[in-house]
Amino acid sequence: MTTVQQAAPTRLDTPGWRRLLPHAGVAAGVAAATTYVWAVDPNQPGHYPLCPTFALAGIYCPGCGMLRATHDLTHLDVAGAVAMNPLALPLYAGVFVLFLVWVRATWQRRQLRWDPPTWMPAALAVAFVAFTVARNIPGWTWLAPA
Repeated sequence: MTTVQQAAPTRLDTPGWRRLLPHAGVAAGVAAATTYVWAVDPNQPGHYPLCPTFALAGIYCPGCGMLRATHDLTHLDVAGAVAMNPLALPLYAGVFVLFLVWVRATWQRRQLRWDPPTWMPAALAVAFVAFTVARNIPGWTWLAPA
């Protein structure tokens, strides 16, 4: 007598809305964190830790000003957000689009896969270093957090 075991159902086999529970959890976490940044002004000292790169090396990293940019965006101050970190708007737009792609793929029961080109990690590293250098050039205050 042979017994056949069925494979455990994957998340994509889960019926209906239950497939989207992880997505709802991520959205709730982002909403809670964003609400906190909206309510507690990062421009006031003592609420958030100082950027480790700025504290140790005295230079602005590509992420410096992101909390303040997020605070400005939640208060609908787009110009203030761009002044704090010019990468904030494109970064948040990209993350939002990726989240929507993830939700759509799960809803359509497709596996989400992405194989980046081999040159992409090097290009991102060069862009990271170039933006860091550009933010710290004396006189280029338009890239440094205001």
